[in-house]
Amino acid sequence: MKTRRLTELSLLTAAALIIFIVELRLPDLSSIPGVKLGLANIFTVYAVYSYRAHEAVMLLVTRILLGSIFSSNFSAIIYSLAGGLLCISGMLLLKKVIPLNWLWLCSVFGAIFHNTGQISAALVLTRSPAVLVHYPTLIVTGCIAGLFTGLCAQFVLKRLIPVRKKRND
Repeated sequence: MKTRRLTELSLLTAAALIIFIVELRLPDLSSIPGVKLGLANIFTVYAVYSYRAHEAVMLLVTRILLGSIFSSNFSAIIYSLAGGLLCISGMLLLKKVIPLNWLWLCSVFGAIFHNTGQISAALVLTRSPAVLVHYPTLIVTGCIAGLFTGLCAQFVLKRLIPVRKKRND
């Protein structure tokens, strides 16, 4: 990996971590665990459409691991990794059929995958189907948050395409 690319990914990871830490300071949107805006996912969606698959995964995993260290919430690693890895796998596959103009749709599907991964992890860890009660709410709020983060990532990506082309010329 070239130094320039590694530096870009490092800066994206740092920005995602900052947004993640700031979002932790905001009051909870709901009493249901796991309901949040997920603004750091803007950087993940951006990376899916701007970088190679392994680079986007590296950004996501680094953000999750460092985010749980910085927030001192080590139990969240399992839920975040389960949701994040299912999400990014699904988005990387969908990227092949969903064009840049519909990036927001890929993000909405990513939110569904993410919530499905988190609920699956909760089912495995708690061995209680009672956690499924939260699934419909997580899907609805996740789709709304996924739409917002997807639109943000699409806006940023469209604005940066001319800059990246100019830099590569």
